[in-house]
Amino acid sequence: MPFTFTQIFLSLFLLFAISRVVIRFREGILPLLGFAFWLAVFGFAIVIVLFPGLTSVLATVVGIGRGADFVIYVSVSLIFFLIFRLYIYLEDIRHDITEIITHLALENKKRKNARKTS
Repeated sequence: MPFTFTQIFLSLFLLFAISRVVIRFREGILPLLGFAFWLAVFGFAIVIVLFPGLTSVLATVVGIGRGADFVIYVSVSLIFFLIFRLYIYLEDIRHDITEIITHLALENKKRKNARKTS
């Protein structure tokens, strides 16, 4: 079965994405769980790009009418999950910044009070 230009292009792009994941993991930027997650996502995407008929089989197994619908449902769910994770991450950063600013303000006030009493 010959592959289309789109399948080849998307496969090469996804292989490039996998290479970025591997590089980030080797640099210590990406933890093992993140490495496994992104490797699975991009690997699954390559399989779906190269064998699009597989989506129909998966859709039938989970009770969805068409393979394209299955891909859309999974993609939207994954995007919502990633947005939620990003939101939680940003809230954690906001909380940490608030703690740092409070600590710095208190230290600054202590220094000013120490200068006044000297």
